Amino acid sequence: MEKVKIVIVGGGTAGITVASMLKKKFSPSDIVIIEPSERHAYQPLWTLVGGGVVSREETARPMKSVIPKGVKWIQEKVATFEPEENQVTLSDGKTIEYEFLVVAPGIQLDFENIKGVVGNLGKGNGLCSNYTWDTMNSTWEEIKNFKGGTAIFTFPTNPIKCAGAPQKIMWLAEESFRKAGIGDKTKIIYVAPGGAMFGIERYKIPLNAMAKERGIETMFGHHLTAVDADNKKATLTEVATGKETIIDYDMMHITPPMSAPDFIKHSSISTAKSLDVEELKTLCYEITPSSEALGYVEVDKFSTQHVTYKNIFSIGDASSLPCSKTGAAIRKQAPVMAENLYLVSQGKAPTAKYNGYASCPLVTDRSHVMLAEFGYDGVIMESFPFAQNKPRRSMWFLKRHALPSLYWNMMLKGKV
Repeated sequence: MEKVKIVIVGGGTAGITVASMLKKKFSPSDIVIIEPSERHAYQPLWTLVGGGVVSREETARPMKSVIPKGVKWIQEKVATFEPEENQVTLSDGKTIEYEFLVVAPGIQLDFENIKGVVGNLGKGNGLCSNYTWDTMNSTWEEIKNFKGGTAIFTFPTNPIKCAGAPQKIMWLAEESFRKAGIGDKTKIIYVAPGGAMFGIERYKIPLNAMAKERGIETMFGHHLTAVDADNKKATLTEVATGKETIIDYDMMHITPPMSAPDFIKHSSISTAKSLDVEELKTLCYEITPSSEALGYVEVDKFSTQHVTYKNIFSIGDASSLPCSKTGAAIRKQAPVMAENLYLVSQGKAPTAKYNGYASCPLVTDRSHVMLAEFGYDGVIMESFPFAQNKPRRSMWFLKRHALPSLYWNMMLKGKV
């Protein structure tokens, strides 16, 4: 059995960022990252891949290039957690004992929860999704080859990574259809379980107005539950009543249901219930959570420390932190977590606090972005000295150029 001071599960945004920060407080040889992937991706650009703005390859780099120098990388999957024994078991059967555990594997895509989707995405049949490496290119293919008809964009009932993404690709598609001269031949339907385009009033009002102005038909209070790919029919189910409506489509972009990875969901470190409904109101969308337990790592919303196992911490999409699941949120969570883990390692109480900050750069066309910034309880936390609830060209440059550079050159290196 290998013994390590700090084990980090996950080599995504959260895992790499916090590893770089912990490296400044502990010896690099004390830190191990467990991550099976060969590739590390900057996923905020995947919307722009689907919109035909950037290439898929621009969004990714080899995993080995982002692992902090001196930190050991185990390219394997975690199978189980044994928090009472302070160890994790890998899928190859090996066990690793730790003093401290950081759980940050990201979120799981549950396409299989929508009947008829698996095996039909990205096949040139009108179904596409920005949410996987293998299917994101199909989104732009569907948009640029669209000749008119009905285009549906969906949002599931559970919290997802980047809650603004389902509408970002819709805005880009609408612009493409309009510029291709088929706007008057196209009906765009936005399907979402909440009651508005956004959950925070400051941004909701202009986004609702934009949808009306651009002729977007909204089906709020609904979500996609089944697809008949051969006949291009979508089954949309009303959240409140379970009533089903079947709609013909010519193109549909699917945002899948999401949850914590199964190896967390089935462990004793996960939540025993869904996120609290009141806390979910602080997210950047209105939502009716599933009654099914989502299985996130159960941590204190301020300290990021596990509520039961005090040597376990979690940030990012797999944590129970009731905030929007974005890279911007992780940028603020990581220093809090790193500081608190260090304090606990010194026998002290964790004192650093995360305030729920997140941001959502809402792409509204190929040259404008509305930058939403907020924290717990929907508190507005904007960074610039102008009204950010208006799409701006300057924020497009921030989204397209500044933030990717900040990510690769600063954030992943622990300089945030």
